[in-house]
Amino acid sequence: MGKYNTISEAINAYLDTVRLARSQHTYMTYCNALKNFQVCLTKNNIQSVKAPLDDLGEDAIAWYATYLKKYAPTTEQLYLTAVKGFYDFLVAEEALDINLPKVKLLIKQRSRRSGQRIPQFPANAISELLDYYEKKEMNPNYDQKVKLRELRDKAFLITLADTGLRVHEACQLRRGDIDWNEGKALIIGKGDKQAIIRFSRRSLRAMKAYLQERSSLDGSCGRPLTSLPLFARHDKGAGNKIKPITPTTGRNIVTERVAEALGKEAVGTITPHSFRHYFVTRVLLTTGNLKLAQSLARHQNIAVTQRYAHLADDELDSGYWQVFEEE
Repeated sequence: MGKYNTISEAINAYLDTVRLARSQHTYMTYCNALKNFQVCLTKNNIQSVKAPLDDLGEDAIAWYATYLKKYAPTTEQLYLTAVKGFYDFLVAEEALDINLPKVKLLIKQRSRRSGQRIPQFPANAISELLDYYEKKEMNPNYDQKVKLRELRDKAFLITLADTGLRVHEACQLRRGDIDWNEGKALIIGKGDKQAIIRFSRRSLRAMKAYLQERSSLDGSCGRPLTSLPLFARHDKGAGNKIKPITPTTGRNIVTERVAEALGKEAVGTITPHSFRHYFVTRVLLTTGNLKLAQSLARHQNIAVTQRYAHLADDELDSGYWQVFEEE
């Protein structure tokens, strides 16, 4: 139909719409999916940079499904969804006459379904980790930066465990996001959706202790306090500037603190996302309310939360037999 000269040009136009409408993480995932799609086309003698858009047909989605067999089923589904979005885009733009029902049928016939996986994480080890840092006393000989890292890391771990925040969400928190009286924060979460996060008393205490120790740095930085990151860097690279920690730093905090509290052999068994699993399971074990757990975890699909219900049942069974094992 002539709107785009080549397949590559159409893909770039599609990715521009994704970049404007979706999160950066989603955009990068779709870029990877469409890059792989172009590699797949090349393997089938279609050079996307040179080939006219009319050379693209419904059968290409079947080629791509076969090409993706080397990936995990979840990745396969995600990449096929991205390319299905590309076909939808072409139809909406009236750039190509595509049989969308056929595309959907080919995806259904050729793609694998990912099995339901029950989240695995060491709940007892996480409890032990949190207990260690709640009881750990501050060494009076620590210098200022070490004190700040100690208090920050304690607050960070407790916040992950008691809020269900994803690591990037925790890293993006600003001081002004927190309503200290209500113990809540409004965040932009997964899928660029607004959500209310609730903080436990112990997480609020840990955050306040950290920010109190940081008060002189925050006060001298020349920026409004509300604009400053909740969790800041305290390393040589940051100097006296108040810079937010990154998800990589967040993962490093977990690794280092797990090694300190539980030993090097425990490193790798607990990740930042393990705290989210811990949070959801605690809600279910305490309340038995699946809908509440779904809302607090911000799961769009209750089937995702349901996976934790199976895990909670196992925990309840174990607890029951511990109580009645002597009878």
